[in-house]
Amino acid sequence: MRTKVYHGAAGQAYVYYVYDMRSEGTPDIRLGTNHPHALKLWDELYNHKPRTLGRLQEAFDRWRERELPKYDSAETRKGYAKNLKSIEQVFGQMAWDEITLPILHEYLHRRTAKTQGNRELSLLSVIWGKAILWGMTRVLWPATGVKNWKNKEHAREFEVTDALFAAVYAEADQVLFDVASSPVLHRLTERRQALKDCSVMLLTTGTGRQVSASMLRNRWDDARDIAATTAGKTGNKKFAEQIRAMYLRDMRSRAADLAENIGEASKLLQHSSQRLTEKHYRTKAEKLKAVR
Repeated sequence: MRTKVYHGAAGQAYVYYVYDMRSEGTPDIRLGTNHPHALKLWDELYNHKPRTLGRLQEAFDRWRERELPKYDSAETRKGYAKNLKSIEQVFGQMAWDEITLPILHEYLHRRTAKTQGNRELSLLSVIWGKAILWGMTRVLWPATGVKNWKNKEHAREFEVTDALFAAVYAEADQVLFDVASSPVLHRLTERRQALKDCSVMLLTTGTGRQVSASMLRNRWDDARDIAATTAGKTGNKKFAEQIRAMYLRDMRSRAADLAENIGEASKLLQHSSQRLTEKHYRTKAEKLKAVR
């Protein structure tokens, strides 16, 4: 075991105990800043003891195996898996006591995708709590009791009006908006049954090819550009700008607004809470019925 100095982005110095790996030709393993704890970890490594090494990667692996499959939504699992991959690349080989609030703040500062960085550290907080329950660490979450330490977020405020939707819909091919509303679903089914191919997917191209997320996004971009160009040619520049500002993901907000109520909207978007739907997706005012 030896000591090693690491320098932060602002020039500050951090002294850590490390497990010397120079003889192996691989990077040294950090053992933290606490000497008794570092000795314990060194002993586990040197004597190959089958005990926890006190590193976050162990918690990441267990959470991926035990907790991630519990989420019903495939989209939620995909998002969490992506966030997990990002944080384990940075924090996976670190010991629990190495991670401080300044380090978390530095991570957010360096992260170019600010909102996504918030999501990643929110997941880290969840896994950290599980690790405490699993007995992997006694170190409390570094941001416990601290407010407003994450990147500021601004909810997207964009209402997809009937006119905006109709403008893009008019330029879309059958793949992009076949399931935009329920009346077309039966026509989609009839068309699918008429195709001579072995694909089991309901939504396919005219040749029976499975439709991917990138195919939908590309078709959206094409239809939106054509619609905006058409609006611009008619002299309606403001409407053209509104069309270009509309993203494919805004269709989730439109779907939430078309739902009968906030409960149905939340189910449609497969959200775990109605509060999430109301805060970020539904712009339509709720209609109330008189009880007397």
